[in-house]
Amino acid sequence: MSTCLPQAGTLISNSLQVSIIVPCIMQVRIGRKRKRDKIMRRLTIILTAIVYTGLLLGCKYNDDKKPNIIFILTDDQRWDALGYAGNTIIQTPNMDKLASEGLYFENAFVTTPICAASRASLFTGLYERTHNYTFGKPKLNNQYMYESYPYLLKKAGYQTGFVGKFGVKVNEGIEDSLFNTSVKTSYPYFKEVDGKQVHMADINGNHAIDFIKSNKEGPFCLSLSFWSPHANDGAEEQYFWAEYVDSLYAADEIPLPETADSAFFEALPEFLKTTMNRKRWYWRYDSWEKRQKMVKGYYKMISTVDSVVGRIQTALKEEGLAENTVIIFMGDNGYFLGEREYAGKWLMHEQPIRVPMMIYDPRQPESERGKTFEEMVLNVDITPTILELAGVDIPESYHGESLTAFYGESPNEWRTSVFLEHRLEGRPKLLLKTDGYRDDTFKFIRYDEHPEFIELYNHKEDVNETNNLAYDSKYAEMVVHYKYVCDSIAGKLMADRVSQ
Repeated sequence: MSTCLPQAGTLISNSLQVSIIVPCIMQVRIGRKRKRDKIMRRLTIILTAIVYTGLLLGCKYNDDKKPNIIFILTDDQRWDALGYAGNTIIQTPNMDKLASEGLYFENAFVTTPICAASRASLFTGLYERTHNYTFGKPKLNNQYMYESYPYLLKKAGYQTGFVGKFGVKVNEGIEDSLFNTSVKTSYPYFKEVDGKQVHMADINGNHAIDFIKSNKEGPFCLSLSFWSPHANDGAEEQYFWAEYVDSLYAADEIPLPETADSAFFEALPEFLKTTMNRKRWYWRYDSWEKRQKMVKGYYKMISTVDSVVGRIQTALKEEGLAENTVIIFMGDNGYFLGEREYAGKWLMHEQPIRVPMMIYDPRQPESERGKTFEEMVLNVDITPTILELAGVDIPESYHGESLTAFYGESPNEWRTSVFLEHRLEGRPKLLLKTDGYRDDTFKFIRYDEHPEFIELYNHKEDVNETNNLAYDSKYAEMVVHYKYVCDSIAGKLMADRVSQ
């Protein structure tokens, strides 16, 4: 199984009685249950397709027809940079439609909040400690890529395509084994096309539509990976968007986060005051005027992507593919927008780890769509989900679980906790090595180079994560327990690693 399905236990600390999770140390699979669940999910998908196409009403249906799959990934889009998530300022009508007419996961997280490691996890279905890839690391091991979703889909007969930001380094020849068509793009955000300046999101959209039109016979799987809304860190303006969204948000005022307070920042330990999160805060949010401009630019970049999502949906309809194309959408990591007087990602707080995620499968009956789930889901769940949808066997090595378990109703058993990590090396003062554990109520955070400082929050009651309970004696045994949990899971992830 993926991150372990925990067992409930009880810990008594003085007069405080709290529910605690005793981990199963991430057993990779639970044989019979796993096979039973897999069979039931496959049966659910097959029955969904049958009902949708009218076989039960006497219509003809080719039940061998596999769905097309489009996996859309944005860069640095946090969970609430989405209208459907309750953001009343940002305009994302096409993303909102995917969420409202599909399955929306309101508690979606990435296992590592940095693009390189998160994208490697999406390809491989593995945690960073196992695949061992992030910035500054050797290329992804071939063995992991030979169990990646595009490799397995291509091997199974899918036409596989990639457009946009690849984000990982692989050995020579690997990309050809993954994709029939690959169009990688890069900065700057504007390039000249037919004498006009075109935004890279639209260029990516054009390539995606070309792929769709060229592979109408299917089945195909297109991985569409946007650079937006990632800032251009080397540019003073930071955020760049398409001209057609220029007028958006002009009359809006972006509210200040509750923790965007110098008093809160000054109370942090010294090592948390000198990180890249603080350095980039000066680039973007160190004045009210600058923050208004920057957040609006960030939103405009997301609205640009939203426009492209709409164009892709239109193209699917025009090509007669809309009713058999599953669209999966998520962000590669979250983002600070001035909370804690920080910018960027990398840490274990909610803003960097939480992302938008939805699955729109038009083959589902309408009564089974339009649902919101509160269970915790992960980026490593996307990988087995794509394979499950395609009818391809899921490797035993994967750490995630297929989200097709949510077709119909919430699954009877699902994870109640997630392990989180950021393992980039070589920049200990700017980008911290850290990990943590989040369950239904509490979040525990620790730092490799600073074991003297830990964090523990009741995130249900303390949504801004401002009241650190780690040094309250009532929670002492809980802290010890979470340290053990993190050590156990980290050890299991390291044991899963193949030799380079």
